[in-house]
Amino acid sequence: MTTGLLIAFEGLDQSGKQTQTEALRDYLATLGRESRLLSFPDYTTHIGAEIGRALHGERDYGADVMQLLYVANRHERKPEIEGALNAGVMVLCDRYIASSIAYGEAHGLDAAWLALIQRFLPPADLTILLDIAPETAARRKSAGRDRFERDLALLSRVRESYRRQAASTSGWLHLDGERPRDAVAADVVNALAQRLGQR
Repeated sequence: MTTGLLIAFEGLDQSGKQTQTEALRDYLATLGRESRLLSFPDYTTHIGAEIGRALHGERDYGADVMQLLYVANRHERKPEIEGALNAGVMVLCDRYIASSIAYGEAHGLDAAWLALIQRFLPPADLTILLDIAPETAARRKSAGRDRFERDLALLSRVRESYRRQAASTSGWLHLDGERPRDAVAADVVNALAQRLGQR
C-alpha cells in the first residue's frame, strides 16, 4: 500500500486554510483517496484547552512556553498522524510545524530552536502558504479575535517569517491568498497532482 502524504496549510488567520483544506479533502474523495483533517491548535485536548485559556488572557505564559505547548499539542496527535500515513491516508493539517516557527520567530525566539523542538514530528510532504496581508486578516474577522489576531505588527512579522520559510525551504508552495478561493484551490490541486506524479 502506498503511504499517505502530510499536507500542511499555513498562513495568517482568515487566509483560507480551513476552506482550502476542506476543498482538497473533497477533491481527494473524487480520486477515491481517503483523507483526514486536523487543525492545530487542537482545543479538544487538555494541552489544547490550556492554549485556549492563554490566548484569551486567562494565563500569562512566556513566548517560549507557548510554543512548547503548541508543539506538545501536535505530539498528542502524532500517533494518529503516523497511523494514518502508514495506512495510505492523506493527512491535511490546518497549521503545523511552520506555524510555531513563524509565530515564535515573530515573538523573538530562535528559528533554529523552534525547528529543533519539532524534529520528532512527522514532516510535511508539502506545505502550502496562503499569503494575505495582516489588514486582510483583520477585515475578514472583525470580532472575536484573540490577542495575537489583534496585533497587526506581530502579524506582519509572522507573515515575513512564513515568506522566509517558503523561499528558503524545499517542499513549499507560496500562493496569493487574496485571490478568489476557486483560483487558489486550482493551484493547490495542481501542486498535489505534481507531488503525486513524483512518487
